[in-house]
Amino acid sequence: MLVSDFSYELPTELIASEPLPDRAASRMLLLDRDNGKYEDRCFRDFSSLLRPDDLVVFNNTRVFPARLLGKRSGSKSQAVSSRNPAAKNFLQGEVEVLLTRQISEDPNDWTCLVRPGRKIGVGERLLFGSKAELQAEVLIRGTFGERTVRFDPVPDFWQQLEELGHVPLPPYIKREDRPEDRERYQTVYARTRGSVAAPTAGLHFTPEILKQLGNRSVETTEITLHVGLGTFAPVRLAEVEQHRLHRESYLIPENAAAAINQALKQNRRIVAIGTTTVRALEHAALQADIQPGGAEADLFIYPGFRFKAVGALLTNFHLPESTLLMMVCALGTREHVLAAYRHAVAEKYRFYSYGDCMFLH
Repeated sequence: MLVSDFSYELPTELIASEPLPDRAASRMLLLDRDNGKYEDRCFRDFSSLLRPDDLVVFNNTRVFPARLLGKRSGSKSQAVSSRNPAAKNFLQGEVEVLLTRQISEDPNDWTCLVRPGRKIGVGERLLFGSKAELQAEVLIRGTFGERTVRFDPVPDFWQQLEELGHVPLPPYIKREDRPEDRERYQTVYARTRGSVAAPTAGLHFTPEILKQLGNRSVETTEITLHVGLGTFAPVRLAEVEQHRLHRESYLIPENAAAAINQALKQNRRIVAIGTTTVRALEHAALQADIQPGGAEADLFIYPGFRFKAVGALLTNFHLPESTLLMMVCALGTREHVLAAYRHAVAEKYRFYSYGDCMFLH
């Protein structure tokens, strides 16, 4: 299966760089998985499209300001030779760090992506803040371009990160983050800090829409999957089957596991809010029953995959040739999904994180 099979043409003006003032005002493309028929709707219709016995599963992860802008101080050996003009430029260089994964219970240990990537080596120290309030040392240079860093201990690491960090908006949003993105690039039900990207299908929900679900007695539950490098890393190989995902940690509470298992035993439909929810549920469903507790998912879902848990999906529109688009095609078939995408382009839907959504049912 070729990665190019999941390509489509998208005019750049359809990439949403700003969120709508009203979350629930987004358009929603309704796609019938069985026959490929699609219909233009509004997200406000979502609750009315659910069945009375559906179980709706949300990912309650919370985005943190994972993007840090700072300076490179160089390693000790390089700092000694600062009389060399080239070394001086090195010492004054700027650096951008995207924290992607906390690798221990200690909040100081992280894997991250760095820019400029090729120049930053093991032993180099990175300084953040006008007074270098946060400092980190590069410990390991990874095989996928990431680095392992350790921050110097500070009284409150997370508070420093809130003050110095930036909202990690996706690179296709061609503007700097603003204070309002801290609230808008976050679901209204976000609870558990840990994501470097929002589970964007959930951005359309408002307290009023959630109340509508309750008024219709639609059962809901929450899990947590922290979105990391695995979700947005590009596919660099020609064949789909050769790609490997990074691991992302998730947690299924006991009450959620019980609700999901009951729905499966009763042959009720499970509606996943977002592709991150799909990945966690289908990874957990590799067991005979959904087990409560934490695990790590590296499950790559593409056409040919047999879904064991998810029966319907609310999702945003995804980048061409991305693993997320492949997942959606696995659920709705490649032909049906790409035809719906072509319709969305023709009808000028808004694409990607701050864009419109699609409901595959």
